[in-house]
Amino acid sequence: MSGHRVAADSAVTALAPAVWGSTYLVTTEFLPPDRPLLAATVRALPAGLILLLIGRKLPRGIWWARALVLGVLNIGAFFTFLFLAAYHLPGGVAALVGSVQPMFVLILSALLLGDRIKAVHVVACVLGATGVGLLVLQPNAGLNTTGVIAGLLAAVSMACGIVLTKRWGRPEGVGLLTFTGWQLTVGGLVLAPVALFGEGLPEAVTGRNLAGFAYLGFVGALLAYAVWFRGVERLPALAVSFLGFISPLAATALGYLVLDQTLTPLQLAGACAVVAAVVVAQPRGGRREPAKPSQLPQASPGEHPPVSTGRPAPAASRPSGVTR
Repeated sequence: MSGHRVAADSAVTALAPAVWGSTYLVTTEFLPPDRPLLAATVRALPAGLILLLIGRKLPRGIWWARALVLGVLNIGAFFTFLFLAAYHLPGGVAALVGSVQPMFVLILSALLLGDRIKAVHVVACVLGATGVGLLVLQPNAGLNTTGVIAGLLAAVSMACGIVLTKRWGRPEGVGLLTFTGWQLTVGGLVLAPVALFGEGLPEAVTGRNLAGFAYLGFVGALLAYAVWFRGVERLPALAVSFLGFISPLAATALGYLVLDQTLTPLQLAGACAVVAAVVVAQPRGGRREPAKPSQLPQASPGEHPPVSTGRPAPAASRPSGVTR
């Protein structure tokens, strides 16, 4: 994979966390109060059913169990904890707590994918978390125990989902949208009874609430998760996880643009640190060793001839020490 291809895949994948950064704003400004499980269910289930109807394919064999695990980790549990954190913490603080996710991915990738933990990745984790802290923490930022625990559990859940998705891949013959639909549907079905019996339905649902639910379901789930899982397939696990730092950047930008919040020099420094961490963690396009023309087979225009080592060149999308 060329450096341009890697950069393009990273840019496309970054759209998902940018959209998710709006979750905090939509939750507090558009959704019914104190209904995190309902919000998570409505966000996941309709989008998943739509994708299932489009794909018309169900899991087979071991993939029933895998789809259940991935649906719970990437959608069901993650959404629940994400909304709990959003309801109990200021949006920026919730994003800060979630910024530990790349650290969990780093450890899990070493354990489950056999990746090496490199110093540059540890530095990027620290740099990113520090940047998020500068970006979102204010003197009057409120910390709530329930919100902090929920944010940490959301980070662990998504980290496990990223690494297992990378480890298991996608079944042959199953499209990306169908694969996304499996997980959204499973997550929504798991959440539905919990939301119904744990919270119940709100007394009234306004047009503003419906608009918020529609945005989170179509844009925040159906479109964003399809883009996200595409990135998980094409990029290293840790690199994708670091793209999640874009979420607090988006949340801060929306607070500035929509809620008339101000940005301090420290916040701007934090934003620069977050961007630096994301850039450092992204893979680079691989370089192939030159070979003598006589050793190379004829290649058609625009096609790169293989190196003459007798073995395939390592893919640039899996540099040493990284695999999301």
